[in-house]
Amino acid sequence: MSVIYNRVALIGLGLIAGSMAHAMRRAGLAEHIVGTSRTAQSRATAREIGFCDEIVATAAAAVRDADLVVLAIPVGAMADVAAEIAPHLKAGATVTDVGSVKRAVIDAVQPHIPSGVHFVPGHPLAGTEHSGPRSGFAELFENRWCLLIQSDDADADAKLKSLWEGMGAHVEFMDADHHDLVLAVTSHAPHLIAYTMVGVADELRRVTDSEVIKYSAAGFRDFTRIAASDPTMWRDVFLNNKEATLEILGRFTEELFALQRAIRRGDGDYLHDYFTRTRAIRSGIIEAGQDTVEPDFGRSTR
Repeated sequence: MSVIYNRVALIGLGLIAGSMAHAMRRAGLAEHIVGTSRTAQSRATAREIGFCDEIVATAAAAVRDADLVVLAIPVGAMADVAAEIAPHLKAGATVTDVGSVKRAVIDAVQPHIPSGVHFVPGHPLAGTEHSGPRSGFAELFENRWCLLIQSDDADADAKLKSLWEGMGAHVEFMDADHHDLVLAVTSHAPHLIAYTMVGVADELRRVTDSEVIKYSAAGFRDFTRIAASDPTMWRDVFLNNKEATLEILGRFTEELFALQRAIRRGDGDYLHDYFTRTRAIRSGIIEAGQDTVEPDFGRSTR
């Protein structure tokens, strides 16, 4: 691959930004990568491990002369950061983000984007439960999807698409509201359910003298992996994708009541048919190359 952006600014130095930096450097997609974080500790760690060419103290300093600006920060911080960087964005630059919701991000960021700068919202569907500057790795996006929202400039869209493809991702453009509904099903509601199940287990653990932890089976272990995700990020996701998440949780509650009724009535046929249909979803995920049948769901030990 050849250089796509001469200067890339990463605002935020966590898992996604770090993985982008490693992936861009591995494929030679950026000439110069500058990064910043609101915390001095994160900046110091990023500087120590050297995943950026340059670490600066403020977002305003990071975006000067940048061809691409990546907002890799919690959704709740988007508006303030967009306002901070707006006066310092150069004409022709592209601003993107990696947030898990899109309508709220557009509403927060778009009003601050000056004329001549292009905003292409994005969301890489990749991640782990880890966070911070040391958590990133170049392979994170390989064979994963990145969803982009079209901007007013086809060239800016195509260029960002090429960057994500160069980092190993599949790219698709999607309407912002449809994105938020899809992610409520595939990510947001499952995370909330995982947080809830771990919370229930925590209550039970007080009664069972830690046996819930000691004898955790695979299902509960996976719930706890999801529930270990960054609390600030997920707080902002639920507050900013409220309508879609509540709609999916309502449907989940209806399904749960139906299963409760079947168990209470001893309706084995209903349960078997239900589990057969849902099992096919798992098979489809594997067939799509988004997971494997290997133990521990094929995840690496990173």
